[in-house]
Parts: sequence; structure tokens; C-alpha cells
Amino acid sequence: MILAPLRRQGLFAIALLFVLVAPVLPAAAQDDAYTATVTVDATSDNVAKARDIARINGARQALQMVVSKLAGGPDKVKPLKLSDNQVTDLVASFEVANEKMSAVRYTADYTYHFRPADVTRAMQSAGMTVNDTGASAGSSPNADTSGKPVVVLPVYQTGDTALLWDDPNPWREAWSQRTGGTGGTTLIVPLGDVSDLAAIDADKARTGDSTALAAIAKKEGAGDVLVMIAVPRTGDQPGFDVTVRRYRAGRFVDAHFDSVDAKPNESDTDLCRRAADVIAADLDSGWKNAKGGSADQQGSLIATAPITGLDDWLRLRDRLAAVPTVRKIDVKALSRQEATIEIQYLGTLDQLKANLSAAKLDLQGGDPTWRLARSDKP
Repeated sequence: MILAPLRRQGLFAIALLFVLVAPVLPAAAQDDAYTATVTVDATSDNVAKARDIARINGARQALQMVVSKLAGGPDKVKPLKLSDNQVTDLVASFEVANEKMSAVRYTADYTYHFRPADVTRAMQSAGMTVNDTGASAGSSPNADTSGKPVVVLPVYQTGDTALLWDDPNPWREAWSQRTGGTGGTTLIVPLGDVSDLAAIDADKARTGDSTALAAIAKKEGAGDVLVMIAVPRTGDQPGFDVTVRRYRAGRFVDAHFDSVDAKPNESDTDLCRRAADVIAADLDSGWKNAKGGSADQQGSLIATAPITGLDDWLRLRDRLAAVPTVRKIDVKALSRQEATIEIQYLGTLDQLKANLSAAKLDLQGGDPTWRLARSDKP
């Protein structure tokens, strides 16, 4: 996502009312059949409401453009009777550029990336068929990549620090020592040489940088890239929480989660190796045996967090952006002392809490009043 420069107009809250998309789901190629860019412009009682109106209207406009392209032209489009929430659910990711805002008006350029399978189902329900020519334009996540190897990027995350090529990374070492396949798929763990470092790093991997992911896939002659983020879990039940994100042609396809509990007196090295074996087995089984399950399970909550000003909010935002199961964050209200945010997350609430805890963020309270605290703050 590209954030417009902050304009200090004495309106601290307004200056920070922008959308944060994290940590997943970056820009894809502009010729992708499931991607459209629109300019949004809305006015309301305040800029927050104007932004929300602009975003949903933009999603509908972009979806109409995508459907028209897939159907083979505007004359073949039939009405999609979808609620705002249903339209939002079709969006896999979006980026924002050229934001401009006043007290009551919001304008920006939005690029929306829609979920191919879900868009296809919505079109079929409305009596439309997907035109093969339109669907094949660009790099669709549904493109056939059978026979191609899959790149594995094992990211080891503790707090807001993520390791990929740096040593020690016991998670990457565990995958490097595995045999090169799972089921009928060949898995490739890059060596971490100079060309790998130039293609992608830990932050680009965990935030889903489309250019970097496409570059490492091309370098290895691969179809998909699996970003495997392992977060060590301490406390009463130590172990690993693992988020696996699949990308194709640089675009997010799906995500899965798994939890691996440590055995008594098990070393970190042995735990990493066993966790790699568990994840590989779950890949083979289509995640039927995974303790975490699929990213189809999603949720959201409203939380407040104490802050001490702009710089402190940006630090908190960046830390949240590094949490593997956080899909998106919306700022609902902001003052110099407190931020009220909506957190949209993948998986279960317990998984969210565990990943936040690993980032030294404590989610306290309960529905409807959640509070986010930093456990490492004096």
C-alpha cells in the first residue's frame, strides 16, 4: 500500500485516517483479469465516513469492471445482487494511492484484487459465464501450475523481528534438510545466495510483496511460493504457530494455519524439524489434519490502544503489520492518547491472541470492549 504524505493542518486525527492493509496481499500486475483500479471520491459528515463510503463504492465499481471484462463485454453483464459485506468478501486485497482528504471529503486511487474463485461463483449465480479469453488475461491465481516446483520461504518471527536468510534461522534450516518433495510436488528452499537476497527478504516475504515473490518464483522456475511464517509460542504450552501463505504469480491465493506443541525437553532444532514434517504432511492431506485449519475462517474486532502521539502510533501500526494472522487494520478514531482500530484477522481469535502475544502485544478484555497493550512497554 502507498500512503499519501501526512499534511499537518492542525487536525491530527484526520491526518491519520487512512487504511492500513497488512500484512498480506500486495499489488499484482495491472493486466490481471481480476484486478481493477478506480478513482474514488466521496463526501459525508466527516472524513472517516467519507472514506468508508468511497471504499465500498470503489469496490463495487471495480467489481463491475472485472465482471464486464470476464463476461466478454458490458452487454453480457447481468446484475450482481450483493450486499456491501458480500462485495467486501470478494476482495482479496487492495492498495491505496494519491489520498487527499479534508474534514468532510475523501479522494484516492484504489486498486482492488478480487478472489477469482469467489467472483466466478458470484457470476455463475447471476447467470453469467466467465469468458476464457478474459480470464486468461494477465496472471490469474487459478492458472495451471501443475508440474512446476514450489518455492518454500521459511520465515522465523520473534516479536517484530523476522529472519529469512539471516542466521541463525532454525526454521529455514529444518526445511533445507528435508527431502525436496511432498506428495507429487517438488519443494525448493532457496540457498540464500546473493541473487536470493536481491530478489526477496524477510519483510517482503511476510508482507507479500508481489514483485519480490514473482522474482523468486521466476528465479527458481517455480509456479507457487509458500511463505511459511513460524512464530515460537512460550508459556504453559510452548511450541510453534505457523501461518502458510500461498502466492501465484506474486498474488495471494490462500492461507492456512497450524499449531505444533513442543514435547517435554525438546530442543528448538528438533521442534523445528518436527514442525516442518507436520506442515509437509498437512500440505499432502490438503490441510484436513491441520490443527489450525484454513484461512476461510475470519473475524474482526474493535480494540483501543494507548499511544503517546504520531510516532508512537506508527510504531504500533508497524508492529501490528508484522503479525501473520492480521489481514487488515482500519483506523476508526484517533487522538494523541488513544487509537481505536478495527482488526480483521484470519483464523481463530485464539490464534490471533497467540500471534499478538509473540509480537509482545496483549489483547485484553472481551467483546465488545477489547484493549491492546504492549507488554514490553515500560
